[in-house]
Amino acid sequence: MRWKLAEDVEAVKGKPPGRAHKRELQYEVLDRAAKRVRIFGMRNFALIVSLALPSLSFAEGCPAVPDRAPESAKVLDKIRAAPDEMSARLLTNELWSIWSEAPDEKAQKMLDHGMRSRAAYDFDAAIAAFDALTAYCPDYAEGYNQRAFVRFIQQDYATALEDLERALALAPTHVAAMAGQALTLMSLGRTKAGQSVLRDALKMHPWLPERHMLIQTPGEDL
Repeated sequence: MRWKLAEDVEAVKGKPPGRAHKRELQYEVLDRAAKRVRIFGMRNFALIVSLALPSLSFAEGCPAVPDRAPESAKVLDKIRAAPDEMSARLLTNELWSIWSEAPDEKAQKMLDHGMRSRAAYDFDAAIAAFDALTAYCPDYAEGYNQRAFVRFIQQDYATALEDLERALALAPTHVAAMAGQALTLMSLGRTKAGQSVLRDALKMHPWLPERHMLIQTPGEDL
């Protein structure tokens, strides 16, 4: 049954995904599902419908997350060439502008609400906002990074680390998430792993504030 349902959903996904087409797409899947009744019987019809309709969530889903890696790379090049910390800090603000630009207005509101809530120490509201954001835009790295920050503040390091891993899988050069991952690993007692991540982050952004947490090894020039 699941295989046939997947066939039905895929058959209509080529249609325009705009909001105006949602009901039309639902009806087509329902019509196809109804034809399955002769095969599976009436008892399974409700199950087929319940599985079919959620599969059409793409009709109103988050738009594709644009690839901002080239922009980030250019800013990171400038940071590495920065003559002093203040210059690097101003350039880092450009990175945050890239990272915190959500894919659409709905996602932006979720992100902004979560960050405002965190700043107001309303961590429950912040987590709820970032939960909604990651559910709506699962390919947007900043939703995971910001939720990880709240979890880190709450000292829920294991959960924070999971979110940071997700963020970095989506945005491998997100140096703030890398720094957060380093601090989280060290907070979990995994100092060697944390120091390794921090060193990798500092290769991309030598002016990170977390550079002061780097443990010097014999013969190393910090």
